[in-house]
Amino acid sequence: MRSRYCAFVYRLADYLLETWHESTRPQSLDLEQSPDWSSLRILDTSTQGDTGTVHFRAIYRLGEGWGYLEEVSNFTGEEGRWYYVSGETTEGQLKPGRNEPCPCGSGKKYKACCL
Repeated sequence: MRSRYCAFVYRLADYLLETWHESTRPQSLDLEQSPDWSSLRILDTSTQGDTGTVHFRAIYRLGEGWGYLEEVSNFTGEEGRWYYVSGETTEGQLKPGRNEPCPCGSGKKYKACCL
């Protein structure tokens, strides 16, 4: 999951397609309108045999504010390699408080960083 997140950050469409299971892989992937990703947090993982799930939340810049994409991703393992199959996604806008940690991941309070 982390390698796929990095591929979204760096807009590496070829890598994303290579790690997407052939049964659900799109013909092409355009990442030109992809947001500016800021951080990834893995919330939960599980595996059972050759299937696995990853529940994550990714934070991105949204104009002057912040947004998030949360997904429970389904993976399948084949020949020692994991492939993305599908996911259930929700998105929303983040509204951090002034004294909360900044969504950019700097470790500073929001009011002293990106506000």
